[in-house]
Amino acid sequence: MAARSIGSGTISFGLVSIPVRLYVATHSESLSFNMLHEPCRSRIKQQLFCPTCERVVERSEIVKGYQFAKDQYVLFADDELKALEAAANRAIDIQEFVPLAKVDPIYFENAHYLGPEKGADKAYRLLVQSMHDTGKVAVAQWTSHGKEHIVLIRALDDGLVMHALYYADEVRSLREITDGAEPTSARPAEVELARKLIDQLSNDEFRPESYHDAHRGRVQALVEQKIAGEEVAETPETGAPRAQVIDLMDALKESLARGRGPKGRSAAGKGERPAKAATRRPTAAARSEAEAPAKRARKK
Repeated sequence: MAARSIGSGTISFGLVSIPVRLYVATHSESLSFNMLHEPCRSRIKQQLFCPTCERVVERSEIVKGYQFAKDQYVLFADDELKALEAAANRAIDIQEFVPLAKVDPIYFENAHYLGPEKGADKAYRLLVQSMHDTGKVAVAQWTSHGKEHIVLIRALDDGLVMHALYYADEVRSLREITDGAEPTSARPAEVELARKLIDQLSNDEFRPESYHDAHRGRVQALVEQKIAGEEVAETPETGAPRAQVIDLMDALKESLARGRGPKGRSAAGKGERPAKAATRRPTAAARSEAEAPAKRARKK
């Protein structure tokens, strides 16, 4: 199924303008549930209730208020807020080009693909190629739904991706969780062991397809069981939580001794064949699920 555009814009820098269309780049695959009334299994409707008047209110009775002190509000009419919105503007105005490595991922909010409009393919491809060649990304301003946004545009394969960014004052400082305490320095021997462990767990590139949402799989399997009217399988017991490791050196040495080979490969034990790089050792929960049928069969 072809992607559907959700809007349009024009990338502009200098005297160059490139008409583009916006496409949603990501979506969630998380399973969702509806709230039902158990006796009749009808979906529950949410209502707007005023605790002071003790009654359900209509949307026409609702106004927007900004709380400036406890239980004190200033009210705004819709036309007042509408007047504050930025003028409609399709421009994605590039302000500067910077190295991608200099933009911390903490500023990334969401992502959209940018595709060329008809007749803009040549200019679009030129920008993509130039950004690949220079290793730079574009920081731009974009107006959407009456609000100004800061965005980052980067080249990906043969196209462009636009990431909405948080403003600097929307990102909390890491100092808020450190309470100003001085960082504890690690010993050189600990640093060396940690580097070796990182090297053992390293790969040359990120392969997102090798990771899967195990919880979603368990929920989907249970949904299918219930639809088919099958008996619900017992939930495997999870292992006891590991005790907190006190000695950092012992923890690093134990991790290295567990045999994860370099570049993310699992080192084979005696008499075992080496595992492939993309193969990941199943979790304890997954092993329990796999072993459960055999255990039940032995009990019978």
